[in-house]
Amino acid sequence: MIAMIFAAGLGTRLAPLTDNKPKALVEFNGKTMLENAVQKLVGAGCDKLVINVHHFPQMMKDFIHSHDFGAEVMISDETDMLLETGGGMLKAREFLETEPHFILYNVDVDCNIDIETMYINHIQSGALATLAVMDRQSTRSLIFDSSMRLCAWRNNLTGESKISWTPFNGKGRALAFSGISIASSGIFDLITETGKFSITDLYLRLAKSELIEGYIHEGRWADLGSVEKLRAAEKIILNSTSQG
Repeated sequence: MIAMIFAAGLGTRLAPLTDNKPKALVEFNGKTMLENAVQKLVGAGCDKLVINVHHFPQMMKDFIHSHDFGAEVMISDETDMLLETGGGMLKAREFLETEPHFILYNVDVDCNIDIETMYINHIQSGALATLAVMDRQSTRSLIFDSSMRLCAWRNNLTGESKISWTPFNGKGRALAFSGISIASSGIFDLITETGKFSITDLYLRLAKSELIEGYIHEGRWADLGSVEKLRAAEKIILNSTSQG
């Protein structure tokens, strides 16, 4: 299996921790976010990893080259321009389309999702992409119909919405995206976007004609994208360890 770790972000919400290092090298629970993501993916059976770099790119490259992650690692270099998630995936096309399906994983999430089961579910469903989602509070939601087909996106703070396909009548199940998805390599032939663009916007556009589905999971999930959330996630793990 092959996976791409989105690790190129600036990590502005993690300042001052990112004043002198990239977001992916900020420590969480005794190891870097990058190592945390790598361990979960390799543990799930990934033997090839693509990691994109932008912020402090040489530091990232040096770190990657100096560690044995237990998998073949390829670097997608976005030093010249940060391409966001959709553009980052497209830039890494030459690596990702060597397999029929690939995993996309945000470096700044901590999650105990069973990636192997999600991967099998994706293949069996025939979906173009499968998005990991949870029933939890979030400022933004993805909306799915009764068969878990992606319909729309909504900002729960502003009320802004993006509707994907016209049969959607405003009713549906609102779920929070977990920052993990699996796509089939055929997605590349359907991409018309260029430069920097959001993978969520891509999924919403493609959902008009393709099967983009949600995969509900439970258990532990944490956003590590800000100092406050990072420390809160560490505290939860510490408390669960001491009680266990």
